[in-house]
Amino acid sequence: MTHPTDESRDDHRVEGRSDLLPEEESAGSDDPHAQAEQILAESDERTEDPEGTGADSTQTSSSEERGEA
Repeated sequence: MTHPTDESRDDHRVEGRSDLLPEEESAGSDDPHAQAEQILAESDERTEDPEGTGADSTQTSSSEERGEA
């Protein structure tokens, strides 16, 4: 039984994510593949360091954590 390499697994993730969501389709994308790579890289960063990246996100942190009292 062969196991997929990290690279082939990442390629599969990017290919799957490069299918644009309806709102992305309506906005358009010059390079869906590059867009997917960036989205997944940012997602991986948030997953690997939720505390370190949470304060930078308006979606995952409170206004106090962002310094907006």
